Amino acid sequence: MRNRIFIKFLAAFSLVIAAATAIFDFSVHHAWEGALLAFLVALIVSVLAARSVARRLHRIVRFADRIAAGDLAARIEEASDDEIGQVATSLDKTARHLEESFAALQTSQHQLETLLNSMQDAVIAVSSDDRVQWANQTMDRLVPQHTRKNAPLVETVRDPDFLTAVRGASEARRVFTARAASIVPGRTFDVTAAPMPGGGAVAVLRDLTETERVEKTRRDFIANVSHELRTPLTSIQGYTETLLDSAPDNNHSRDFLEIIRKSALRMSRLTEDLLTLARVESGEQRFDIQPSAPADLLEEAVQSFREIARMQNVELKVEDHASAQVGADPEAIHQVFSNLVDNALKYAQSGGRIVLGARPVPEGVEFYVQDFGPGIPSEHLPRLFERFYRVDKARSRESGGTGLGLAIAKHIVLAHHGIIRAQSELNHGSIFLFTLPLA
Repeated sequence: MRNRIFIKFLAAFSLVIAAATAIFDFSVHHAWEGALLAFLVALIVSVLAARSVARRLHRIVRFADRIAAGDLAARIEEASDDEIGQVATSLDKTARHLEESFAALQTSQHQLETLLNSMQDAVIAVSSDDRVQWANQTMDRLVPQHTRKNAPLVETVRDPDFLTAVRGASEARRVFTARAASIVPGRTFDVTAAPMPGGGAVAVLRDLTETERVEKTRRDFIANVSHELRTPLTSIQGYTETLLDSAPDNNHSRDFLEIIRKSALRMSRLTEDLLTLARVESGEQRFDIQPSAPADLLEEAVQSFREIARMQNVELKVEDHASAQVGADPEAIHQVFSNLVDNALKYAQSGGRIVLGARPVPEGVEFYVQDFGPGIPSEHLPRLFERFYRVDKARSRESGGTGLGLAIAKHIVLAHHGIIRAQSELNHGSIFLFTLPLA
């Protein structure tokens, strides 16, 4: 660069001197002396100009090297407004913008780290090659060996379910969930892993130990109370029926005894449903899942309720469009159908019909029970499968329902790795649907 500048200046000054020599009509004797003097002057001026330009360019290069090394606070002052000065000014503005942008990025990063460190849930970010990129303080305190950046993830967490969820999110680019029970002995975590835009995944671990302990305590309490109530309720029923057999038909005490018997019977059904629900929720009830034909499950459900439906003047119709077998415990699924059909019979209009059916869906078969009764208001649909939730409380109690049938059906279907839902529209009936996976 220095050579190019020197040659340019030398050529310019040579032309100037040559022009001056031509104008002034020097004699031949003085021509060589004038040319030599002109050359020396041009050489000196060119060298000085080249050195000045070189110093300015060298200052710009040093400034660029500082910026490249990460010193965004570096500045260059250039008073000249020539081409080199304009370049220096542009570079200085760029450096200022870079510093401002980097400062804003650092502030945002610090805010994000503070937010994640304040969370009670553990958070860990993993690169696409399964190496730890970042972890919050909760995660660092959680594992005994602590987290190390750029270390393989398996050195930090060895739980297979956790590793499967993180790798699945990183490779499939979608959210994975899992339940991890071996990260810390005696503690259970809910794992949610999501892909990151630049590759890899971020995982959030929520401690469910206390929640599960409270839930187990609640289930045990309900089961124990229900079990303890069975004996006295059975005694009340037995003694009441004995008194009814000996009471005169026209005696008012017979009416009171009948009320006692019905109430004891309803309480017995309630305790049985509570025990069933507690066993299903806790996993105590084991299901014998085996390949089952949808047609067989539907036919068994219809046979149980055909006579009851005929007495209520309700038609039971079966629509079976599924041939693939599903993995199911026939007795448990029969209980699901019983609860759904019994619910439909309570709300089906007299002279109406109930349709039971099955149809194929991706990776499973969807069963449904449809009635053509008054329907259910939309605000009640999200809570239909809650315990003791009633749409029409007065009518449910009059019909002898316990308010647990749909909750039991939901947990049985969930235990089969299926899903259950409801659709309804006022004055157009309701349809309850549940899906079972293929065998």
